[in-house]
Amino acid sequence: MEAAGLLSFVNELEKNKELIRVKDFVDPELMISEITDRFSKQPGGGKALFFENTGTGFPLLINAIGSEKRIALALGRKSVYEIENEIEDLFYNLLQPKENFMDKLRILPRLKEVSSWMPKKLKKRGKCQEFIMDSPDLGKLPVLKCWPADGGRYITLPCVHTIDPESKIPNMGMYRMQVIGPDKTGMHWHKHKTGAVHFEKYKNRREVMPVSVALGGDPVYTYAATAPMPENVDEYLLAGFLKKKPVRLVKCITNDLFVPDDADFIIEGYVDPSEEPLLEGPFGDHTGFYSLPGYYPCFHVTCISYRKNAVYPATIVGIPPMEDAYIGKATERIFLKPLTITVIPELQDMRLPFAGVVHNFAIVKIAKTYAGQAVKVMHALWGAGQMMFNKVLIVTDESVNIHDNEDLIDIFSSNFHPGYSLHYSKGPLDVLDHSSSKFAFGTKLCIDLTRPFVEETEHITEINTLLFGPEKDDFAIADAVCGYRNLLQEMKLPVLLLNVTKGTGFSLKDLQNKLSRIKQLETIKAVILFDEGVDLGDPNLLVWLIGGNIEPERDISVLRINRSHKLMLVDATVKTSEHDKFNRDWPNVVVMDDQTISSVDTIWNLLKIGKFIQSPSIRYRSLIKGKGAVRGS
Repeated sequence: MEAAGLLSFVNELEKNKELIRVKDFVDPELMISEITDRFSKQPGGGKALFFENTGTGFPLLINAIGSEKRIALALGRKSVYEIENEIEDLFYNLLQPKENFMDKLRILPRLKEVSSWMPKKLKKRGKCQEFIMDSPDLGKLPVLKCWPADGGRYITLPCVHTIDPESKIPNMGMYRMQVIGPDKTGMHWHKHKTGAVHFEKYKNRREVMPVSVALGGDPVYTYAATAPMPENVDEYLLAGFLKKKPVRLVKCITNDLFVPDDADFIIEGYVDPSEEPLLEGPFGDHTGFYSLPGYYPCFHVTCISYRKNAVYPATIVGIPPMEDAYIGKATERIFLKPLTITVIPELQDMRLPFAGVVHNFAIVKIAKTYAGQAVKVMHALWGAGQMMFNKVLIVTDESVNIHDNEDLIDIFSSNFHPGYSLHYSKGPLDVLDHSSSKFAFGTKLCIDLTRPFVEETEHITEINTLLFGPEKDDFAIADAVCGYRNLLQEMKLPVLLLNVTKGTGFSLKDLQNKLSRIKQLETIKAVILFDEGVDLGDPNLLVWLIGGNIEPERDISVLRINRSHKLMLVDATVKTSEHDKFNRDWPNVVVMDDQTISSVDTIWNLLKIGKFIQSPSIRYRSLIKGKGAVRGS
């Protein structure tokens, strides 16, 4: 059977009315990103975009899996929820105790089925090797410059293949690649990732490390490369399970790694651990902030091959929601049952909110039967693979629909108490986390919203939330407060949102002292502080800023009101050396520059891509300070 390539998925998206073709030239430098950002932030993820004229010999597909429908199509399903049920059935059949010989025989067909998903190595050249560049030149590909302060052009959907030099077990991961020259890129693998682990082994052995990068092919590879697979488990086994057929692999031309036969492009090369690392970045990242420059290995390109009718795949990331949010949705559903069956039997459901950029917020519900069970689940989850990067975990009872915000409001109002709901820990954080005082390490918070047992609530006074709380005039004594929104009055959520001006002489302790004297706060359970200019009426924006701007132990405190009532105070403002003794550079928010926005506005109707969509960046201009990747002083 002939390998189909990414063009096959383009046709499938078009058949399902999920694709817009852009026939006129659009510049890969910023212009494609700006158009894509406008579509990806539409309700439901907008449409996939197929740019046919990129100024190179290759078209570009972007936002391809940026909706629940499209990622389901990529995974060969009508819904990602189908996969959840399939995994539960598979694990149940393979792991349940076998009482007799006949039970053991009945499992043989399932074992045969699993073995049929294993990748297969072909003994011939692949479709991905139909054409070979005489001299490898990354400039011939439509590589994007995504955002104005980016350090250059970036390959954003690379499936990076490496192999453990000791165990010989292969790995496929996704690490952005900044183009440094025609045959050089950075290799941005974080210290916690398998590619970096392999690199350290080659370094210790003083050996050159072979690396090959696949672009395109079946879109299931993109998902598999990002999936939180256990160490030493082949990502192509997951791809085979998802598509119910084995991935066909072919040997590379200039190294011994194996890559998918149906890929659109293969970029082969090596990393030499004896070389000095190169400075890579900045890059407008999936956190919605720029990740700042850092030193990473140099990837040397030895060969670029491609198939007939090759399509270049790309994505952009930034302020959520964007395409990567739907990849997170698939992960939420695919890995729920394995966690439940193998690690956390009381786990009933999981939600990774789009505004939480996958790792900042997670909401789970459990079947609670004893005191402290939420804390037990907290420790188990933070020790489970990439869940170690989670910053804020919210735990509810099984009666709560965690996908319904009204249910979450009700349970917070009923069960939250700063005396027993807040549980802190320390551990690794995502390398991209900019708010922690220390690089890639900091504190985490579990908010226990389960029904408290008596052992958990001894000597705790109930909070009265039946009143309407403070009015705006009550904050006249706190001169730093410049904006106000009382969610208790609006939606019976006992939370107060405040904008604060952190000018010369601002002191958080002074503000806390002034707030503690406002008697009307006795009906509020949480006060959240945001910077001046933040729109307090945009819930997704607020959740995103809370997750991005806090380190829990530093920025969450318990405030006593009139010596009897306690509430949670959350400081979600930008941290500075002047006001917070914060000594790391604080990155700017990722937005497009005015010139590119204006240029896209001008050509929009000429491109015939549908009804005009205003740039999302306009909404976020008040959040930036300065023009570079680092927030100005």
